[in-house]
Amino acid sequence: MEKIISAINNSIDVKKRIVENKTLLETILKVAEEIVLAFKNDKKVLFCGNVGSAADAQHLAAELSGRFYFDREPLFAEALHVNTSYLTAVANDYSYDEVYSRLVKAKGRKGDILIGISTSGNSKNVIKAIEVANNIGMITVGMTGETGGKMKDVCKYLINVPSKDTPRIQEAHIMIGHIICEIVEKELFNG
Repeated sequence: MEKIISAINNSIDVKKRIVENKTLLETILKVAEEIVLAFKNDKKVLFCGNVGSAADAQHLAAELSGRFYFDREPLFAEALHVNTSYLTAVANDYSYDEVYSRLVKAKGRKGDILIGISTSGNSKNVIKAIEVANNIGMITVGMTGETGGKMKDVCKYLINVPSKDTPRIQEAHIMIGHIICEIVEKELFNG
């Protein structure tokens, strides 16, 4: 029982630290505004991440492309790992470090948004994708843990959750992603 209570209290503590960080809250709002503007200009939002962060990327893309709180038109949002044939071909023929950057080259356009998710901020394939996106003129967002890792130096916007504990960071990433989806949906569809 004590382990359960401790895990929940640790999760609550991370969320309290987010609420107390005005700069982080302003960044979250700015990212939501950039996404609204991108969708208004017929652009798209691409997501990438590994393992649990890939699941989070797919989850958030589905919230935007499907629906969040209410029925409305779909938005162009996609997680880059969902084509397993592509993913395994590029990983096999080139390198796993190239799986997202090659797809960003193929799909990304100036003004689109790439959201890279990595709890450490050091995932090579996510960093390479962000670098390619920057070269294209995409707006880049990193969702990381406390330090931001190497992603802090390559992203236009860094949403670095104030924790070094992977499960607590991932819980906060989904919370922040849901907040962004809610803002985007309300702004675009007057919900």
